Amino acid sequence: MRILFLNLYFPPDTSATAKSAESMVHALAQTHEVTVLCGRPSYDPTERRPWKLSQTERLSSNTAQSFAETHGGTPAAFTVIRVGSTDYPRIQMNRRILNYLTYVKLAFWRAFFIPCDVIFAMTDPPFNGIAGAFLSVLKRKALIYDIQDMYPDMAVAGSIVQSGLLTRFWESLHRWALRRATRIIVLGDDMRARVVAKGPKGIDPAKVFIVRSGVEIPPAPSPALPLNSEVTRAIRENFRFVLLHAGNLGFYGAWGTIIAAARKLENENVGFVFVGDGAERSRLESLAAGATNVRFLPFFPSADIPSVLAAPDAHIVTIKRGLEGVVVPSKMFGIIAAGKPIVAVAAHETDVAALGVRHGFAIRADPSNPEELASSIRRIATDPALLAAMSQAAREAAAQYSRANELRALAAIVDGVRSRP
Repeated sequence: MRILFLNLYFPPDTSATAKSAESMVHALAQTHEVTVLCGRPSYDPTERRPWKLSQTERLSSNTAQSFAETHGGTPAAFTVIRVGSTDYPRIQMNRRILNYLTYVKLAFWRAFFIPCDVIFAMTDPPFNGIAGAFLSVLKRKALIYDIQDMYPDMAVAGSIVQSGLLTRFWESLHRWALRRATRIIVLGDDMRARVVAKGPKGIDPAKVFIVRSGVEIPPAPSPALPLNSEVTRAIRENFRFVLLHAGNLGFYGAWGTIIAAARKLENENVGFVFVGDGAERSRLESLAAGATNVRFLPFFPSADIPSVLAAPDAHIVTIKRGLEGVVVPSKMFGIIAAGKPIVAVAAHETDVAALGVRHGFAIRADPSNPEELASSIRRIATDPALLAAMSQAAREAAAQYSRANELRALAAIVDGVRSRP
């Protein structure tokens, strides 16, 4: 089939959706003709592009070969068309909206001149799925809607927009796009449940499929790289037991519960370390003021990610109440690939809690109950055998959720569209 793939971000952008898009496009290009319609690089890109109304790139054979060696499969080429969207940095949120608007306007126009059989729309910008649905109607083509982030739910929860007439209109268009889609792809069971429940009559469950982020597992075993002892020392310091949250400190976390639990464990030599930054960091620092077992560190270089993952005794993954299925943290898979247990500060129906408890690599605590969280942490901190069993369960589960397996599932879902009348 000829697939028109829509997403604002694509490498050299470094966003999570850019990386996901790259993996999916390479997988689909194994058997289909794929054209990526994206914008100019703007999300912390490794390189920029000069402004042109539209510019076409063809993936080089060297890049395709390198990707195939890392992810499996054979080298597959595809076309990238970049429209002349603005390229303001991601930290300038007001101007970043201009990136969204100029991309949709120019990409919508350019899409009419690209022959295709299927339209594949991701969620960057947040209303990209709606734009894809309109295109599918006008071009009379099937729509595959890949939801990485649930909007407008996420925008409201993050106080990016206020709930009101705009969000109700946005939600009604989103529900229409979901009904219009031939296939809907989501990141986990919790997101699937939220999508199916959308609308007064819901969305047909038969067309909603799960493709998880997964973890990169090299085709052939490779020797482990030496860990950076400086990173380990910076994270562990002198704590007996260390819990780490690495990543964005955004609106989605049950931060108050975590800090309250930390204070309950302050005299038990249990350290809580937060690596990263985000909109909620200053509030966290205020909540933790005076606590001797809570520390904040900046992001480490990407080359040190294996050292960061390996440094603590366990990792914290958190989703506050009300955001089940809106946020599906993909970092869970990197953590379990490193053989580390997870403390899931989240509702039981979230993917991180449900999968973690099912496979045995996580313990769960109510995101509104600091006492339960402190008790759960105390249990694993004082039971080395339990911690070791959770680590082993993490390694075994990681093999089941390899990125290669998830991409094969994606390819099968897309192939199913071809068989429809």
